[in-house]
Amino acid sequence: MISRFDDLFIPDGDEARRWAEDELANPRYADAKPTWFDLVARDIGRFLADLFSSENGANIGPSALIIVTVFIVAALIAALVIWGRPRSSRAVRRARGDLLGESDDRTAAQLRSDSERSARAGDWNTATILRYRAIARSLLERDLIDPAPGATAQSIARDAAAVFADEAPALRRAAVAFDDVRYLGRPATEEIYQDLAATDERLRTRRLEAVPA
Repeated sequence: MISRFDDLFIPDGDEARRWAEDELANPRYADAKPTWFDLVARDIGRFLADLFSSENGANIGPSALIIVTVFIVAALIAALVIWGRPRSSRAVRRARGDLLGESDDRTAAQLRSDSERSARAGDWNTATILRYRAIARSLLERDLIDPAPGATAQSIARDAAAVFADEAPALRRAAVAFDDVRYLGRPATEEIYQDLAATDERLRTRRLEAVPA
């Protein structure tokens, strides 16, 4: 039952429990739930911290500590090779789909394809916006940037320029084009889109070791 108090509905115990169960059933909580590997890695970290504490260290010889440490490190490396690294909060954040101020779950490939479709239709405004989103998504998917929530096109361009310094001018032009069309209402042109698309194509094939010093 729900009681009424000054126009405020206050649930009783059963109703509150049902609301909590419904809320926790939301899939977004499953995305943030740690995996078994996350839990094991956390427990091992705690074990090592306790093992090397001054109190325990006095009771265990240095040779034993070295052997135990080598064994645990080897086990962790093997686990990383087989199952991959533990999920980070950044991965959970990316799963939410926030991209340049909007919720967008499309991959870089999907955004790129949609932008090309708009370009073929002569819709340069949409094509330009989607192509810059494709650049941003591609950088995120490759873990090359880690923008703060609500990051702007300009901040993403700066982060990317820190990785690909020789592409800094092109990235700035791309960010300006996105802002001009998206926020200032300035029309894009085929030339603007093609410049942005060329930047995207170069970045998507680049590797960090191939970036000039």
